[in-house]
Amino acid sequence: MSGSTCLDNLTRRRYVPSVLNPASPVPLYHQLAELLAARIANGELAAGDRLPSEPELARAFQIGRPTVRQATDILVRRRLIERRRGSGTFVQTPPPSVDLFSFAGTLSSFKSSGLSLETSLLQRVARKAIPASAEGNPFAGRDAYSFVRLGKLGAEPVLIEHLFLDVDVFPDLHRVALAGASLADVIRTRYFLEPAGGQQTFHVACPPPAFRRALELGSSQPALLVRRTLHFPNAPDSLYAELHCRTDRVTFSQRLDPAA
Repeated sequence: MSGSTCLDNLTRRRYVPSVLNPASPVPLYHQLAELLAARIANGELAAGDRLPSEPELARAFQIGRPTVRQATDILVRRRLIERRRGSGTFVQTPPPSVDLFSFAGTLSSFKSSGLSLETSLLQRVARKAIPASAEGNPFAGRDAYSFVRLGKLGAEPVLIEHLFLDVDVFPDLHRVALAGASLADVIRTRYFLEPAGGQQTFHVACPPPAFRRALELGSSQPALLVRRTLHFPNAPDSLYAELHCRTDRVTFSQRLDPAA
């Protein structure tokens, strides 16, 4: 398919190039990247569609080819588009979506989305003294069981969980084989407990160096940081987790209950 034919097809799908604003403090390449991302989000550019070539986009928006390349570089990093050598640039299939807050546990959240998350321990379960300076950690200044696990979809790492559990509510947790196991199932079958409530907060942060390497992130590439606290009957704040998530590989969502 020629570039002009592709552009004509997109126009018939109501893809009408907007005029970028050179007077805006937002760089032109960011404006173009967001415009194209919006077209992808609303379906005007569907998965598998071929984007117009860089010269065509440059003419359509009256900007230079380097500006177009900067814009498409952003979308490539966000995994919205991909370049195929000798074929052009195409819209990618959207990443899978996973409900980030499920009392059934992380593995079940992925499974309910049709995904098989494989986990491995980066740090084994051990009783540790949590520094009093640990921000947002309800165990700050006292002991807790602590461990770190990495979650992968196939060969691609998508999240790291650093978990902290109350030593009195979950005795002898360090004796439990948690490698590849569902923590929610362990809590349910070994301790006969179900979550009674919880809360979580969302942040954008650069993970610690060891976590960044395990997630295969660049030196300045941020991740979604989720701080989650779960309450159990007569045991508030007895499980705390910090999740570092790659949002370019999975879309993490949270369902809202209209009755809440």
